[in-house]
Amino acid sequence: MEDSYEVKRSRGLMTATDREMISERSSNDSRRNQSVSRIRWRIEEVETDVEILEENHPELLEELREVVCQDS
Repeated sequence: MEDSYEVKRSRGLMTATDREMISERSSNDSRRNQSVSRIRWRIEEVETDVEILEENHPELLEELREVVCQDS
């Protein structure tokens, strides 16, 4: 990941530490599991965010859907 990315953007569902823990098999499985747990909690919170966007800013909701639902 290029350095300027970290400066220009904050995080999405994962922090930089979460990304590191998920991306590599760390010797510290406990920290990796903690990251997985935090990410799962954030995914659950997206439902509330979607409801707020749907009601107050449908254009942003559409942008979110385009990113999340794009074909891989």
